[in-house]
Amino acid sequence: MKTVTSFILIAMAILTTNSCKTDKSNSTINPLLQEWNTPYQTPPFDKIKNEHYLPAFDEGIRSLREEIDRITNNPDAPSFENTVEKLEQSGGLLTKTEEIFFNLLGAEANLEMQEIALQVQPKLTEIGNDITLNEKLFARVKAIYENRENIDFTTEQKMLLEKTYKSFSRNGANLKADERSEYRKITEELGTLSLKFRQNVLAETNAYTLHIINKNDLAGLPDNTVEEAFAAAKEKNSEGWIFTLQAPSYVPFLKYAENRHLREQMWKAYNRRGANGNACDNREIVKQIANLRMKMAHLLGYKTYADYVLEERMAENPENVTRLLNQLLEAAKPAAQNDVSEVIHYAKSKGFVEQFMPWDWSFYSEKLKSEKYNVNDEALRPYFKLENVIQGVFALADTLYGLKFTENKEIPVFHADVKTYEVTGENGKFMAVLYLDFFPREGKNNGAWMTSFRDEQIIDGKEIRPLISVTCNFTKPTETKPSLLTFDEVETFLHEFGHALHGILAQGTYKSLTGTNVMRDFVELPSQFMENFCVEKKFLDLFAAHYQTGELIPQNLIDKIIAAKNYNEGYATLRQLGFGMLDMAYHSISSEITENAEQIEQNSMKKIQLLPTVDSCLMSTSFSHIFSGGYSAGYYSYKWSEVLDADAFSLFIQNGIFDRETASSFRKNILEKGGTEHPSTLYKRFRGQEPAIDALLIRCGFLKQ
Repeated sequence: MKTVTSFILIAMAILTTNSCKTDKSNSTINPLLQEWNTPYQTPPFDKIKNEHYLPAFDEGIRSLREEIDRITNNPDAPSFENTVEKLEQSGGLLTKTEEIFFNLLGAEANLEMQEIALQVQPKLTEIGNDITLNEKLFARVKAIYENRENIDFTTEQKMLLEKTYKSFSRNGANLKADERSEYRKITEELGTLSLKFRQNVLAETNAYTLHIINKNDLAGLPDNTVEEAFAAAKEKNSEGWIFTLQAPSYVPFLKYAENRHLREQMWKAYNRRGANGNACDNREIVKQIANLRMKMAHLLGYKTYADYVLEERMAENPENVTRLLNQLLEAAKPAAQNDVSEVIHYAKSKGFVEQFMPWDWSFYSEKLKSEKYNVNDEALRPYFKLENVIQGVFALADTLYGLKFTENKEIPVFHADVKTYEVTGENGKFMAVLYLDFFPREGKNNGAWMTSFRDEQIIDGKEIRPLISVTCNFTKPTETKPSLLTFDEVETFLHEFGHALHGILAQGTYKSLTGTNVMRDFVELPSQFMENFCVEKKFLDLFAAHYQTGELIPQNLIDKIIAAKNYNEGYATLRQLGFGMLDMAYHSISSEITENAEQIEQNSMKKIQLLPTVDSCLMSTSFSHIFSGGYSAGYYSYKWSEVLDADAFSLFIQNGIFDRETASSFRKNILEKGGTEHPSTLYKRFRGQEPAIDALLIRCGFLKQ
């Protein structure tokens, strides 16, 4: 949660957290309650302890209640300044604490923090409900909103008023007394269930290890992966090699391990997270969450939860989402069927005689790719030393937007792996602090994400610049090699860095409208846009040099990357569409779910199923994006944003990928604007036209130019 206004808007987003037992702190010095004497007032992570969180949350909530009381009981007539703007600026202490605690809960969690989250979550749900269900406060907001045509607002003020009004009306402000009690109960239950879901996924991910003693079982695995597994075993004082469900271990194991039985073990362990019939089982939780969301939507006057969510998205309604998914399905399915047939045929040509199963896909797919294009991850890794990739991405940001990145080791960090950079613009203007956190560890969630410890805003004429963080789970350095990234990891870094640029370049007065505080199906545009540079030679020439020889990546390898970029694109697209369909299946219900999670998943994804299903293996039970993240009824947005990013990048291809004028337009109309205007307005201002799907279909190879 970023601000009190966004707290009201996403009172449910708090669902994405975890927590701790008792308040052990009676200390008079709590860094969360002090002014920070650090560079750029960055969080003093070196001083913050678990014992500080509960007192800071309690004080933040108490302080927020006082602010809300002052706004509510102001004897002056309601105005934008004394009501809407004051609401936007309230809760500073609570927001500061939340941004630190919940961000670290994803990147550096421990059992005590998870227990704290469980204690804090009901308190945050309660204060959120107390604000949105405050009749007297809502009356002030409503009076301003209903008189808006008679007030001369700036574009930004008009958007903040509309967003504030909707945050009340969409979170129960218009409900009757008995309905409000039910609404409170539902939101409290949802908060607890979503926390439990996330904790279960993390626990299941961390619980599994594949411990190999026999060296023969390592056949086919790259040296880098083996070395990392050896280091993991050594860290646990064990012999042999330890593989985990963390991406840098799991992904190469599925791609390269020749031992099919062990690949099966790993695949099943990953795909049974939350479905093992133990204390961490999520099968009933996903049904409960979906049913509660449906009840909440009905209470608020919507047919389904998807109708409720999509009202405030570019897609507008479930019908438009379904239309996009089906349109892409029609284009991608023939290509996906060809992809699968080709890989299975290849496997048989290599003597494979058993039934082709999901744990065979990555293995044979990668082998075929290597033979077909004479390129694979391991051939590319030496050219993608992490430090070089970082400098290349920084150079790209400089070329496009005039940004400079200078490491500052004086800025406190929350883990030794984290690096911090001062970001400055043209004329040396300070723009942001950037935290980069690249390597997996037990307290960190899987995947990659961008977030912030502080958003852009202006208070009393003073600009407060953002603190941006990018968190990934990349291949770690070993005793003999630096961190050498796969091509996919380079692409992932570019993706998250695109989100970071959205935060770094933010301009605006109200933090709930700046940076990535935009509609969910628009937020992926800046990130997916950046991925396009990955196959551009001019970009790769900035940094892709062999870590041992210094030789730039040869043209023939770049040509192979480009040739292979659409390899199995049909299958990959179908997989993403399946996730979107599964999301919509849970959130388009208008009556309570009675089927089990296995049936729901099988029915919703049968259109995209090209490989055999496996008993007790589910996506739903570890689908954190929709059950403990912000993508419920919104997973389609990745494909929606792909339409936008392909269309947007086509203009760069037309004008030159480093064209400063085009980049300046993208910056001014997209990156700087955040949520200050409707995304359709911003996009058309940049592109000069409505987005067209053709550019995406051409890029994916589904449509000929």
